[in-house]
Amino acid sequence: MAQQNTRMGIALMIFSTFVFAMQDGISSHLAREYNVFMVVMIRFWFLAAFVIVLASRGAGGVRATARTPILWLQLIRGALLVGQICVMIYGFTLLGLIESHAVFAAYPLLAAALSGPVLGEYVGWRRWAAICVGFVGVLIVLQPGMGVFDPAAVVPLIGALMFAVYGLLTRFAGRTDSAATSFFWTGIVGAVVMTFVGIGYWEPMSAGNWAWMGLLCLTGALGHFTLIKCYELAEVSAVQPFAYFQLVFASALGVLVFSESIEANVAFGAGLVVAAGLFTLWRQRRAR
Repeated sequence: MAQQNTRMGIALMIFSTFVFAMQDGISSHLAREYNVFMVVMIRFWFLAAFVIVLASRGAGGVRATARTPILWLQLIRGALLVGQICVMIYGFTLLGLIESHAVFAAYPLLAAALSGPVLGEYVGWRRWAAICVGFVGVLIVLQPGMGVFDPAAVVPLIGALMFAVYGLLTRFAGRTDSAATSFFWTGIVGAVVMTFVGIGYWEPMSAGNWAWMGLLCLTGALGHFTLIKCYELAEVSAVQPFAYFQLVFASALGVLVFSESIEANVAFGAGLVVAAGLFTLWRQRRAR
């Protein structure tokens, strides 16, 4: 087991959020040119190869890493994550990076709300109040009562809900399986599912976009690898608040590269979501 180093863990979390934000930007670019299913399929082919290489270098090799008494749960987790990624990338093409990430930032609140019925965890009134405040922030971003509400704005909210459920299932799986096993099945299941779904959408890709696709695959592997190292070095409760840097990096990318603008309602609503999320994390850490 790696020696605990919270400062390094925080640095790795911030770096991984930067990498993931760049990954989202590349995904947004490619999904505007090609079918979302094809883009995600190629990405998961690379991720599957990456997890196999990692597993082969571990104690006992691939067979030991893949061994699990809860295969059914690992299959559901993997399928749910790959579906969530497809939903979010589609959301990027509809709303852009800034608004999509402003809504997606609510996933820790959704996870906290669902942790009671799914995991049997206690959620006190203070955290319920924070969840309600965060939901108000989401409504401010989406503006459902403004007369010109676009139903497409619900897409990233669905993605946030899917990721929250995925996170809870991952925590449940963590009671039995190691992080390496869960990560292995995430890559394998995602590759298999997307091959069935995406192979029919294959289309020729230009040399320039193949370069972007290669960079997308590398950022995906690098982001996951640094995140794993982050959790090896520091407690989740210590580093998780810094995951909100992804919203900052994605917003900067949206403005500088995709010429998006940050509307006042999006900034204010996202601020409420982040503040509520940080409060729930603080309460969770105090409860331990």
